[in-house]
Amino acid sequence: MSGEEAPTQQMKEKTPELFSCRALVLTGHGGYDKVKLQAKRQAEPKLGPGEVLLRVKACGLNFAELLGRQGLYEPLPPPPVTMGMEGSGVIEAVGEEVKDRKVGDRVIAMSRSGMWQEVVVVPADLTFLMPEEMSFEEGAAIPVNYLTAHMMLFEMANLKPGKSVLVHMAAGGVGIAVTQLCQTVQNVTVFGTASASKHETISQGGVTHPIDYRTKDYVEEIHKISPEGVDIVLDPLGGTDTQKGFNLLKPMGSLIVFGAANCVTGQKRNLLAMMKIWYNQLTLSTMKLMQTNKAIGGFHLGYLTDQQLITRTMSELLELYRQGKIKPRIDSCYHFEEVADAMRRMHERQNIGKVILLTEPKKTEAKPQPDKENEAPEEVKEEKD
Repeated sequence: MSGEEAPTQQMKEKTPELFSCRALVLTGHGGYDKVKLQAKRQAEPKLGPGEVLLRVKACGLNFAELLGRQGLYEPLPPPPVTMGMEGSGVIEAVGEEVKDRKVGDRVIAMSRSGMWQEVVVVPADLTFLMPEEMSFEEGAAIPVNYLTAHMMLFEMANLKPGKSVLVHMAAGGVGIAVTQLCQTVQNVTVFGTASASKHETISQGGVTHPIDYRTKDYVEEIHKISPEGVDIVLDPLGGTDTQKGFNLLKPMGSLIVFGAANCVTGQKRNLLAMMKIWYNQLTLSTMKLMQTNKAIGGFHLGYLTDQQLITRTMSELLELYRQGKIKPRIDSCYHFEEVADAMRRMHERQNIGKVILLTEPKKTEAKPQPDKENEAPEEVKEEKD
């Protein structure tokens, strides 16, 4: 053999450099403990044509994630899966064929899932440039709630001046979005159900008639003010409330069903509550619709595939924001480490407005150093997510 060694080591391919990305992962269906903060070790993401790499700053928490944690949200892939449908951040890289986005752009982004992580790859056409005055928290609060509210009111229910609207959970993200959008149309009356402690806030936000659903029958309260009922009912509850909503409609009125919040009664899936919702679900014949001159629609953003409609509506919403006609109300912000507290706040209906998750690690207070030089420092244990 010659003295020269075969350059096998030099010929080996270079191991791709790994980086760490913190993400909130649904590890199974059940309580708050099923959503865990994990540090993913992965190769640098490769961008396909039309994709961008986003450094996420803030994410939105929606009722869909509460359902998803319990295994009640079909569009969410099975565990383990990173949840999250909306967020905002800064573009760090762009793929080929991306013409109208560049590194450094502040954008709102949407995805079927996967937004609850520090870095994410998304299609460029599912990102939207943020107005300069918009915060990352506000950006993360717009897509799901305001798209849902706008499409129900204007695409399905055809809201016009002088009409009346009933929205349940009026202090939630969708409820506040609905209220604000109703104010862009002249002389619209808004009935909103919420606990009494939230009435002052939602009244200031534009709800004409707040109703405490916990102590009063909202059907009776509405009939006291408007004996004929209302023109539009937006129902996120399901079950018997859907039937009540249909009965509340005036002739030519529209009922839009967009959720089944009544089936979420505890941390974990409640089969009895689900069966009750199913048993009491409204069923009507087309003949009944004809005889009553009423319309029923269903809306679910998770199943909407019309990208042109989404893009057009987001453009309209961002213009309304620039004009000062809409502004997301941020209820509270939680770091990824506090996701259980964030979910609990929404689950217990404590929030008034949007609950936001922040990707930035929560800062911990520095512990005082030992005074004596010979005193052994306290052992620092590696935190495991």
